[in-house]
Amino acid sequence: MVEMILEVSHLTVCRRGVPVVEDVSFTLPPCTDTALVGPNGAGKSTLVMALLGVVPRSGGEVRLLGHRLGPRGQLPAAIRQQIAYLPQSLHLRDAMPLSVREFVALGWDPPGPRLPWRGRAARREAVERALAKTGAEGLGAQLLTELSGGQLKRVLLAFCVVRPRRLLLLDEAQTGLDARASEAFHRLIDELRRSEGWTILQVSHDLDMVRRSCDRVLCLNRQLRCCGTPDHALSPSQLALVYGPGYVPYHHHHLPSGV
Repeated sequence: MVEMILEVSHLTVCRRGVPVVEDVSFTLPPCTDTALVGPNGAGKSTLVMALLGVVPRSGGEVRLLGHRLGPRGQLPAAIRQQIAYLPQSLHLRDAMPLSVREFVALGWDPPGPRLPWRGRAARREAVERALAKTGAEGLGAQLLTELSGGQLKRVLLAFCVVRPRRLLLLDEAQTGLDARASEAFHRLIDELRRSEGWTILQVSHDLDMVRRSCDRVLCLNRQLRCCGTPDHALSPSQLALVYGPGYVPYHHHHLPSGV
């Protein structure tokens, strides 16, 4: 029997007593790429934050790599290290005078105290490998504040890949990228998923990309409205259930993959 990377059972999250995510259940099999879609205010980002343990649950259970997420987000350190999160943007980068290498190295450091001279060579090698894997090898000496949007996304991915991970959560990670950069970014994520063995859950409004790239789709509007392959979940009848009967999908104009 295949062990699920993520198991969510009857998850509910309330704000001021009002459910913003209600009775949501799903699983993520290994090495799959699942999209989480729905209208603005549907609870997508809240759901991701609850899976990370940042937002408290009002009910239900979350199991990550076979371990139950505690009520305050507790997980064994060895399990927490195998989970990576890629946000829409890095809001603190202007307050962090770090070089790219210094920032990526933070993703390698294990939790807890350690002697500063222990593992220095392994740390440096891991950072250089991560930068090479994400096409950011020429950015190591630059400050985070000097990066373009596309460069910053590659550096954030390097932070994720500097240590072996099994689950990657993305919250509209392509936000701020133009069509060419967004296409390149999603190709890179797919390449890394295959080479690193990642399981991915990504919040996205780009339904064209979801159709092309994802194995499964979860449609959320406070509750889970449907779940299935892109052909099923993104059919006109299902989209009407999630977004409302007057919904007209916006088509992103992507450049061909070879451009």
